[in-house]
Amino acid sequence: MSRLLSPLTLRGTTFRNRAWVAPMCQYSSADGFPSDWHLVHLGARATGGAGLVMTEATAVTPEGRISPADAGIWSDAQAQAYERITAFVRDQGAVPGIQLAHAGRKASTGRPWEGGGYVDPAEGGWQTVAPSPLAFGDWPVPKELSVDEIGQLVAAFADAARRAVASGFEVVEVHAAHGYLIHEFLSPLSNQRADGYGGDLDGRSRLLVEVVDAVRDVWPADRPVFVRLSATDWAEGGWTLEETVEVSRRLAAHGVDLVDVSSGGMVRHQEIAVGPGYQVPFAWAVRAGSGLHVAAVGLITEPLQAEQVLVDGSADAVMLARALLRDPAWPLRAAHQLGDDVAWPEPYQRARW
Repeated sequence: MSRLLSPLTLRGTTFRNRAWVAPMCQYSSADGFPSDWHLVHLGARATGGAGLVMTEATAVTPEGRISPADAGIWSDAQAQAYERITAFVRDQGAVPGIQLAHAGRKASTGRPWEGGGYVDPAEGGWQTVAPSPLAFGDWPVPKELSVDEIGQLVAAFADAARRAVASGFEVVEVHAAHGYLIHEFLSPLSNQRADGYGGDLDGRSRLLVEVVDAVRDVWPADRPVFVRLSATDWAEGGWTLEETVEVSRRLAAHGVDLVDVSSGGMVRHQEIAVGPGYQVPFAWAVRAGSGLHVAAVGLITEPLQAEQVLVDGSADAVMLARALLRDPAWPLRAAHQLGDDVAWPEPYQRARW
């Protein structure tokens, strides 16, 4: 069997393969609730053969949403709404996962197809928050979080994780990438604090470690915890690959099982060298330097390409985004192309030959 279609076990959770659904915002929620769209969107990737089906960035507070149309899990009612989704995903043989997030200074934005950009509080948006009062580009200056407010956010991540357990999720991922709140604390480009949450690497990574500890404390011991990191800000003076490797090494001692390695998103003047698999070398560096399992993501589009990433030892799994939007059954097509015999949903059996 190919490496891509072979199972992977982390703690007590076994993924049927290593072709996983990356978190992708759908901008299709009302008041943070998952909708029929989410059931069909995530369910289709489960019937399509993915090993892990991860939700979009799911906010731990209302102000943590990227947009007013984003999903959340800050209430028990929202958590209950996820139960039918996790049950369906599990019934198809996939593992349901949730990414917990807070958008920080990049919150309160419009849907991309409606122009994006900052949404003013008078139009349904809200005051954004960040480690320091530094704006993202020409957007409004965020409010600097107090130490007490930081503690409240750590508690919000823990509460969200508890709800996610009750909802039936088997994997939780802490979103610390793409210029959102936890990444904002990590990067010197957005964190100019002079207290214990700023300064050196210990200070700038303190919030991440506290969130991970809080989530791990409430997450079942037999279920894995992931962290998504931006390996580099792609900008001078920003977060670096070396810091990513060091923080990942430290996270291993705090119960993290896998680092989902992405990049960028911190500043508008980032200069990204984009190409097929352009972030895979970052995943390799984190895997080699931390001893943790890693997932690679970023313009991984073809089965043979994904297989090579795994065979080379650059990653333990691949996260697929646009490829799975174009083809929800990408893993089944990959199995056919790589010569693997895998289970298909019974109603789809006639399409195997």
